Amino acid sequence: MTESSGTILDAAQQRPRRGESQDGTSTGWETVIGLEIHAQLATRSKIFSGASTAYGAAPNSQACLVDLGYPGVLPVLNAEAVRMAVRFGLAIGARIARQSVFARKNYFYPDLPKGYQISQYELPIVAQGAIDIVLEDGSIKRIGVTRAHLEEDAGKSLHEGLPGLTGIDLNRAGTPLIEIVSEPELRSARDAVAYMKKVHTLVRYLEICDGNMQEGSFRCDANVSVRRQGSEKLGTRAEIKNVNSFRYVEKAIQYEVARQIDILESGGKVVQETRLYDPDKGETRSMRSKEEANDYRYFPDPDLLPVELDEQYIEAVRAALPELPDAKAARFVAQYGLPAYDAGVLTASRELADYYEAVARAVPGEPKLAANWVMGDLAAALNKEGLDIDAGRMPAGRLAGLLARIADQTISGKIAKEVFEAMWSSGESADSIIDTKGLRQITDTSAIEQAIEAVMARNPAQLAEYRSGKDKLFGFFVGQVMKATQGKANPAQLNELLKKKLPG
Repeated sequence: MTESSGTILDAAQQRPRRGESQDGTSTGWETVIGLEIHAQLATRSKIFSGASTAYGAAPNSQACLVDLGYPGVLPVLNAEAVRMAVRFGLAIGARIARQSVFARKNYFYPDLPKGYQISQYELPIVAQGAIDIVLEDGSIKRIGVTRAHLEEDAGKSLHEGLPGLTGIDLNRAGTPLIEIVSEPELRSARDAVAYMKKVHTLVRYLEICDGNMQEGSFRCDANVSVRRQGSEKLGTRAEIKNVNSFRYVEKAIQYEVARQIDILESGGKVVQETRLYDPDKGETRSMRSKEEANDYRYFPDPDLLPVELDEQYIEAVRAALPELPDAKAARFVAQYGLPAYDAGVLTASRELADYYEAVARAVPGEPKLAANWVMGDLAAALNKEGLDIDAGRMPAGRLAGLLARIADQTISGKIAKEVFEAMWSSGESADSIIDTKGLRQITDTSAIEQAIEAVMARNPAQLAEYRSGKDKLFGFFVGQVMKATQGKANPAQLNELLKKKLPG
């Protein structure tokens, strides 16, 4: 899955504003950010009806009478949505409410046919958790999660292909969401992106959300304000709605921080409002004044009983949790001796971690070699073609076959890159390509010595210069012998033999 891409901002738009650094922070000002992340739960049916949640159906073909709010119909809670919310809460060490309540959030919008959204307000199912993120300096910061509550999604307004009109698609109406609300503890746009990526990784590990940003399965609202450094009082915030790309989140926050600082330094006041991010212009723009909770007139939904969970249910969900990203990364460091950075990269997705482990187990004793190839050549090849690790283009066993030939010195690391390219394009095994192309490494000492002596004989002037003290010519002789052997000489053996032969 690749996230949504946007138009690259021109140089003028990327330039920091007055008092702003390139990452969106400012001298004398402190940025305060809280994120509200909406993750669509991976249920097959909607949260209060049996209508399908499958993506891509014709408009309004998956909206039943419950979703449309017809008189006389009653919502029925999807038990799987509850299980997924509890699963998330346990993964972040949160408190799971033994009793939670659904409420009606009242507002008018064309894509909200009932005139209210069923959500949770005073008694959410998950509260008081935390997520650790890695900051740019490598330190770890714990971000509090105020709450994570269940709710239904609204429909979608359509404008494309409808000049002067707005179409309404209610397929999304009633789709189950979990809204994850952070404490206002993020202090830069990049920290916000790190937090959002961590939540994205977590919900995919838990298999409660597919994380597809392009389809709207994972998006966020960013609450952004600024205050003078050292001040305890929070500034007036603006909410940037429905951002569905990590890059857009970063750009939107940077722009908004700079906009608010400009207003305050010019003697103005920031207005509390909801804003939208325009990726084409690289700016946020006003959408509407920001509502407060009392504007929505919340009250318990009379058609839904409180959700009551007992300890046995919660412990059963806990027992089914997978190994989570932080725990897996720590194990990779301990078990495979990987640097913390490598372990973090390799556990960024459950599929990538599983792939790496399959390769590492198939080539015993070479965990770092496996990590380098998975993060390096394989990742580059996948990115070039926009493929996921589980696309099947390079199965773990096939890559392990290549690394085994490096480990037993059948081929050098340089030749391995040539073999990898052939494997990628042909789908053949490493052994087949090595044999077909005659790429086996020369490890016969006498053969390498003969090549060295031939090169020395052809380059008497360089040999004399080397022996007179020009040590940098050592690389010249390495290159010449490699050329003479078509890159097949074992590099370690070649270096050792040259150190003996060149001095005379």
